[in-house]
Amino acid sequence: MTSSLNLDPGSSALDEETARAEIYGLLSALFYQPPEPALLSQLRIAVTEAPAPGAFLEATWREVVARAREMSDQAIADEFNALFGGVGKPEVYLFGSHYISGFLNEKPLVRLRDDLGDLGLTRDEAMRDTEDHFAYLCEVMRYLIAGDDVAVANLSRQSAFFGVHLQPWAGGMCDVVVAHPRAHFYRSLAGFTQAFLGVESQGFDLLE
Repeated sequence: MTSSLNLDPGSSALDEETARAEIYGLLSALFYQPPEPALLSQLRIAVTEAPAPGAFLEATWREVVARAREMSDQAIADEFNALFGGVGKPEVYLFGSHYISGFLNEKPLVRLRDDLGDLGLTRDEAMRDTEDHFAYLCEVMRYLIAGDDVAVANLSRQSAFFGVHLQPWAGGMCDVVVAHPRAHFYRSLAGFTQAFLGVESQGFDLLE
């Protein structure tokens, strides 16, 4: 995580790519586990005004920051655990296989592992969840944007990975979060996530 959460893209392509990578990194951190107090402190002082008025993500980003300022660290952690944690079946699944096939650990996960292998990526044994967790996929996207290996970190690879492993289901996951009666901070975050993924979809469509 970088030291600044000014995530609105600037005028240059480099700034835009940096912003995209930061957003994916932030979503990965916020959806993987209850947010660390340091991250929430950083979020509460984040810039909410875009360089150009009416920027597409500005309203939903402002709502995320406002909700973080309204809620305590403990309240946000409790909400995360109520929605995504607990013993047994969670209130909201964060795994692609569940949304694509209706079951966990199914064919979509097998294909994902094959594609990750092609990218030279393997699962860290310390990771408690399978690779189709939304946070893991966001971290892969961050790598495909910000990585140093141009044979892997390029727009073509980003578009292909996004189109197969995020686009088919992540919006539906966000819909479930938004509709959940116990979601407050994460309702705002899901709205921002939907808006961001919509921008990504439109951008990748232009490459075709």
